[in-house]
Amino acid sequence: MTRKFQLHDYLTINAYWLGIAMISQTMAPIVLPLLVERFVGEAQKGTYYGTLRLWGLMVALLSQAFWGLLSDQSTLRWGRRRPFILGGALLNLVFIVGIGFSAGMSDFSGYAFLFVMYLLLQISANAAHSATQGLIPDLVPENQRGKFSAIKAILEVPLPVIIVSFTVGRLIQAGNMWGSLFVTMSVVALTALVSMFVREPTPQNDAASFTHAWIAFARFVLMTAIFTALILGLGEVIRRVSAFTMEMNATNLFITMGVAGLSAMIVAIAIGVWISIRIGARDATKTPAFTWWVMNRLAFLVGAVNLSSFVVFFLQARLGLVREQAAGPAANMLLFVGVFILIFASLAGWFSDRIGHKRVVALAGAIAALGTLITILAPDLALIYVGGCVFGAAVGMFYTANWALGTQIVPQDQAARYLGISNLAGAGAGAVGAYIGGPIADLFTARFPETPGLGYVLLFAIFSVMFLFSILALAKIERAS
Repeated sequence: MTRKFQLHDYLTINAYWLGIAMISQTMAPIVLPLLVERFVGEAQKGTYYGTLRLWGLMVALLSQAFWGLLSDQSTLRWGRRRPFILGGALLNLVFIVGIGFSAGMSDFSGYAFLFVMYLLLQISANAAHSATQGLIPDLVPENQRGKFSAIKAILEVPLPVIIVSFTVGRLIQAGNMWGSLFVTMSVVALTALVSMFVREPTPQNDAASFTHAWIAFARFVLMTAIFTALILGLGEVIRRVSAFTMEMNATNLFITMGVAGLSAMIVAIAIGVWISIRIGARDATKTPAFTWWVMNRLAFLVGAVNLSSFVVFFLQARLGLVREQAAGPAANMLLFVGVFILIFASLAGWFSDRIGHKRVVALAGAIAALGTLITILAPDLALIYVGGCVFGAAVGMFYTANWALGTQIVPQDQAARYLGISNLAGAGAGAVGAYIGGPIADLFTARFPETPGLGYVLLFAIFSVMFLFSILALAKIERAS
């Protein structure tokens, strides 16, 4: 597409990224943990939340690939992307209302209804997500994508985090769940409406490309199914190990479950990446550095994604907060993290070009471990926020430098296919950490209710070690700066 872009084009093409981010920033760190706790109670909230995250993320993976395929091959006269954005956004509103209704339920029936609504939300959200991420490649020439991507980054990270912190978190803390969901729904509706003003050309279809895409999707389904089965199996191993610890004191249990949880996550990363690459890009075995890069990415994201996901439960346990009381501090924590991600993601691009991407990725792993350690040992909320700032700086550095490192490693003529494998690392990180880690936290809650924070201290400690493990994977990446 060759035309002169106007100022409003930067907004219309990127607008729905704000809607996507509002849903994720509202649901995963705040709304879902609190509702799960309400339905299943203190003793089992980690386990049930981990199960919800596992299946939600795997459904999200498959949904995004499926809808992306349909969107790519669409010949609708209205445009290739906009019908999927509008349809997905409208269904998002329906399923968010469903999640709101679940708040009035109780016991396991409430959890079951929430589970269904969340999976349906993942399907609809990724219909709009997959279409939105196609707008810049479709409409913007390569020499102008940097400016459009900068606007995308602002709408994805700092703006939704600020909105959630000052509205959603405070409304939930005050007991107004519906008010918080209304804010999210308003942003989703407004940004979807703005996206409808994107000017798309009439799409053309390629039958050969369509057939090839369905074959690639079938391989992706197989890859996701095997990875899911692996996580389920390791979760069962953790449950069996915990059954042999009935007579252990707190110290021995802490050590035993720490080793078991850490080992299970490392096995999930190693085997999961090995299988994924051999199914999704078998020829990548000729480039060993790619395998180690994906392992580095997955190991770091296991820590980063799940620290955010469990922040509500962690604050409740460490500070003695009761349910919705943790929503405000959790939203503030995410605000600090988001701001520091934005600042250091920008700085890391300049810095890594000078000292090398590998060095910045390694530094990010060490700093993330330090930030997590500060958070674990912090005696009060103020110092927990400091740990969050350090952690946010590390995540910003990692996102910029790790991706730049990956683009150096993959074959340039097959970059899209190779880098697409890393999407499994992003979603798999949340599934690995939550499904394996949730039951570990619950075990300590059940055995030592007088020290409810111990399980989440252990869980965060495991995530801090995952950051260090990500550094080890870098040592195997050769011939990259």
